Amino acid sequence: MSASTTLKITEFLVEKVVKNYSGFYDKGTAELLAQIKREKVTRPVIYIGMGTCGLVAGAGKTMKAVENYLEENKLDAEIIKVGCIGLCSAEPIMDVQLPGKARISFQHATEEKVEDLLNAVFHHTLMHDNSLGQYRFSSHEDWPGLPYIEQLPFFASQRRIVLRNAGIISPLSIHDYMARGGYRSLFKTVLNYTPEKVCEIIDQSELRGRAGGGYPTGKKWLVALNTGSDQKYLICNADESDPGAYMDRTLLEGDPHRVIEGMAIAAYAIGANKAFIYLRSDYKQSILLLQHALLEARTCGFLGENIFGSGFNLSVFIRQGAGAFVCGEETALISSLEGSRGIPHEKPPFPAEKGLLGHPTIVNNVETLANIPPILENGPSWFKAIGKKGSTGTKVICITGNGVHTGVVEIPMGIKISDIVYSIAGGIKNDKKLKAVQLGGPAGICIPPKDLDVEIGYDSLEEIGASTGLGGLIILDEDTCMVNLSKYFMDFLQKESCGKCIPCREGTKRMLEILEGITRRPKEESSHETLERFKGVVQLENLAEVIRDTSLCGLGQNASNPVLSSLKWFREEYEEHIFDRKCQAGVCHDLRTFYIDVELCNGCNVCQKKCPENAIIGSVKMPHFIIESKCTGCGICFDSCKFSAIYFK
Repeated sequence: MSASTTLKITEFLVEKVVKNYSGFYDKGTAELLAQIKREKVTRPVIYIGMGTCGLVAGAGKTMKAVENYLEENKLDAEIIKVGCIGLCSAEPIMDVQLPGKARISFQHATEEKVEDLLNAVFHHTLMHDNSLGQYRFSSHEDWPGLPYIEQLPFFASQRRIVLRNAGIISPLSIHDYMARGGYRSLFKTVLNYTPEKVCEIIDQSELRGRAGGGYPTGKKWLVALNTGSDQKYLICNADESDPGAYMDRTLLEGDPHRVIEGMAIAAYAIGANKAFIYLRSDYKQSILLLQHALLEARTCGFLGENIFGSGFNLSVFIRQGAGAFVCGEETALISSLEGSRGIPHEKPPFPAEKGLLGHPTIVNNVETLANIPPILENGPSWFKAIGKKGSTGTKVICITGNGVHTGVVEIPMGIKISDIVYSIAGGIKNDKKLKAVQLGGPAGICIPPKDLDVEIGYDSLEEIGASTGLGGLIILDEDTCMVNLSKYFMDFLQKESCGKCIPCREGTKRMLEILEGITRRPKEESSHETLERFKGVVQLENLAEVIRDTSLCGLGQNASNPVLSSLKWFREEYEEHIFDRKCQAGVCHDLRTFYIDVELCNGCNVCQKKCPENAIIGSVKMPHFIIESKCTGCGICFDSCKFSAIYFK
C-alpha cells in the first residue's frame, strides 16, 4: 500500500469514523469499513497469533510454513499477524477466512500441521481435531458442525471490553483500530468535555484501579487536576513483574492503540502534556509494537501538538525498567523513572500531589487505562451496569497452573472463583483433585476449595484477606506441596525486597530460613540446629504478622500472605513436614525416602550406575537395594527406572 493511499484511508477514517461517534454510516463508508475490518474479503486471509505465547509455542515456524505453502501452491492470500486471543494453552493459533465464509480458528497449528489444515480449508473440509471454532457474522456462510468462538466454555462467561480486539486485529495497523471506532472517544473528549467533566464521568463510572489497592480512578485524577503546578505527568505502569502474570503483555501486544488512547484521555483529564509508558526491558515484543503504534498515532495526529485543533498537546515516551518487582509500587516506579534506585517512599504526599520530579503525577496500570475509551464512548451508566456494586466493570485474569485451559480472560466483576476454575479453565488437568487456588501474585493468598464460591470483587475478596492484585490466578492440584509453594514465593519476595525497611528486609529473609529448615533433610542437622528449627517454626506465624503490620510498602505488608494463608488452611501439611519429616506430595526432595520393590526390580543395574552417591547395591539380574543413610533423595534412580520398581514415601 503506497504512502498516498495510506494517507487517504487515514483521512477518510478520521473524517467518517473518528468524528462520527454516533456509529451510523453511509453506504460507501460502511463498505470501506467492512473491507478494513475484513468482514468482506476478496482473497483468503490467514491470521496467525504472534504474541509472545504464540511465538514460544512455535508461531514463527507456523508462519514460515504458511508462506511456503502459499508460494508452492501459487496462491494469492493475505497473512496478518495478530496478538493472543487469550487461550494460550491452544497456541499456536491460526485463523483462516475464505471469501464469503466465516473466519475459522485452528488450535495447536504447528508447522507440520499447516499443509494438512490449509488443504482441508481450501477444499471446504475440516480437521476437527484442530478446529477450535468460527466467528459469527451475518453475511458469512457458516462452517457446518463447528461452534461459534463465543460459545466455547473458555469464552462463554467472558465479557470482553478491554480485550475486545486482542487476537482479532493487527496490532501493527492503526487502520484496524480506527475502523472499529478507535480514537473516537479521544476526539469526543477533547472537543466536547472539560477536564473536570472527564474526571467526573470516570468517577461516576466507579472505575477503580485494576492493580494494587483499587483506589477510585476518577477521585485520583481530580486530586492531580486540582493541584496547582506548571507541569503534570501521566505514567502507564506496565511493569508486570509477578511470576506467571502476563495480562499487560497480552493487551500491549494485541491492542496497543487502546492503551495509547486511554493515556491520551487521562492526560487531558489531569492537564498533563507528557506521559510515560514504563515497562520491563525484557518485554521486547511489547516495546517494538508500542514504538510502532506511537509512531502511527503521531503521524495521524492523535499525539503531538494541537490534537484535533483543540490546543491539547501530548508527548508519550517509552521507558524501560529492569523488571524489579518492587517497581510495581508507584513511588518506587517514579524513583526508577527519575534515574534513582527503585525504592518506595512514604505517603503522603501522594504522587497525585507530588510525584515525578516533584510535580503532580498520575500512575495508572495498563488495564485501568484501557478501560477509559469504552467508558467515554458508552457512558458511566453503561460501565456501572457491568459487574457488581463497589466493583464495576470487568477484570482481566491470568489463569495459570494445573487447569485444563490456561491463558488470559476478561470476566465481569462478581463472577465466582469456582466458575473460573471449573467453567472457564475447564477443571483440573489429568482429572486430578483441586487443592487450592492462589490469587493475587506472589504476595497473594491460597484459597481452599471450600471458599471458591467467593466472588471476584474488591470487597468480597477483602473479606477473606485476599485481593485481585494484578489478576494472577494459579490453579493448584493435589500434587502441590503448600510448604514448598510458600518457600518459592518467600524466596522471590526476599530477593525482590528493596531493603529499605528492616521488617521486610530481615523478616522475609528469616521466614525463608525457617521454611528452608522445615524442608531440609534431618540427617544434616545437629541437635542445636534441630532446636533452632523448632523455635523458628513456633515463631513463624508471629513473625509473619509483624512483617505485615510494620513494613513500609505493599511488598512487605503482603509478603507474609502466602505463609499465613497456607498455615491457616493447610496447617497439617506444615506439621507433617515438621514432625514427621515427610512431604506427602513428594515435592520436597530432601524429605523423600526412596525404596526398591524387589518384586518389580529385574536387576538391570541402570539405577546403580546413575546413582551419584553410590547408595544402591545389588548384583546384575538380582533385586537391588537402597542404602538410606547414603541416599540424598535426588530422584535420579526414580527417573531412570523403566520398570516402575522404585518408589518414594
